[in-house]
Amino acid sequence: MLKFFFVLLLIIFFQLRPAIGFAFDTSDPSVSLLQNRISNNFSKKYCNAIQNGFSKDEAMKSAIVKTENIISFSYNPQKKWIEKSDLANQISLQVVNDCGWSFGLIGKEGVDYFKSYFLEIYEKTTPDKNFSR
Repeated sequence: MLKFFFVLLLIIFFQLRPAIGFAFDTSDPSVSLLQNRISNNFSKKYCNAIQNGFSKDEAMKSAIVKTENIISFSYNPQKKWIEKSDLANQISLQVVNDCGWSFGLIGKEGVDYFKSYFLEIYEKTTPDKNFSR
């Protein structure tokens, strides 16, 4: 009986206070799917470059250029709806989850750091391009 009340109390607690998660503003599922493909692609390229001994600056520039080239030649009309900030958020989450631990990035602080670092290097690497357009 005590177990039942304990479980009931936990269920009520989680219903009143849901877990906090990362949400993105994109409402169109096809935009979200495209954004997910881009972030997965970038993360694979960045993590592979880091594992192959590139410095984090070299890995970032290489992954940005390679991913930008793929996006530039994409005929997907949804790419114009992707916001740079949302994409940077998703890329940061993906990289920190995939390989962030290997170079000291974990949790929200790691995601925030990588996002600002990504946007800084992105602006320097491709000043006249927009990652999603």
